[in-house]
Amino acid sequence: MTSLHRIGLIVPSTNVTVETEIPRILRQTGADFSFHGSRMRMHSVTPEELRAMNGQRERCVLEIGDAGVDVALYACLVAIMAMGPGHHREAEFRIAEQLGSGGSDTRVLSSAGALISGLNELGARRIALVMPYLKPLAHQVVEYLEAEGFEVADWRALEVADNAVVGCIPGERIMDAARDLDLTGVDALVLSCCVQMPSLDLIQPAEDELGLPVLSAATAGAHAILRGLGLPVRVPGAGSLLMADAAVPDDPAAVSRT
Repeated sequence: MTSLHRIGLIVPSTNVTVETEIPRILRQTGADFSFHGSRMRMHSVTPEELRAMNGQRERCVLEIGDAGVDVALYACLVAIMAMGPGHHREAEFRIAEQLGSGGSDTRVLSSAGALISGLNELGARRIALVMPYLKPLAHQVVEYLEAEGFEVADWRALEVADNAVVGCIPGERIMDAARDLDLTGVDALVLSCCVQMPSLDLIQPAEDELGLPVLSAATAGAHAILRGLGLPVRVPGAGSLLMADAAVPDDPAAVSRT
């Protein structure tokens, strides 16, 4: 008998993509999941609105805690990175501390931390990025990743401030930005450095076309959730990161043990 894994997602109120893409990925694993969200009001991706949104975190953590989730993902990458280098560690610690005060042992993740972990698992040091943000925020993302030891060889910012519009950016616009990058010597491409910019259907085609590992904030988040639950990372058609355990034999008891 398999266990049901409860996944909590703390998201901006205008975000509709991460709650679509991560369930699509995880349900391909064959394990059983349920998804439980809490929302923070945010419309424009600006430093002021991101700070105001982060101020709603404690309420959202309480709501997610009430659902008894196994994993909680703070799913707004730029809200973390805009707070300064290394902030994902502080945010994850504070959320875990808040949940722990109520007796919960929920595994706490963030999209920012998941992207860093995913890049490290791929062994990527020299990377390229496609982001929806205005250039000042995009610069902060670049600086954040460089502070984590990555070399950002090239990047593109699509300069969309309205978060609802970010969720509607056409795939061809994203791919055009990727094709315009200088990928010489690059170890991995982050095709969507944002959980709201849709990219799941682009990941594998981009990887096949460009000839290097391609990931996104959403695929990295799904990878981190599976690792946190001790489940195999073997999801075909969504990039190299989500096939990390392709060569690992199946363990029928693995799901029932978690």
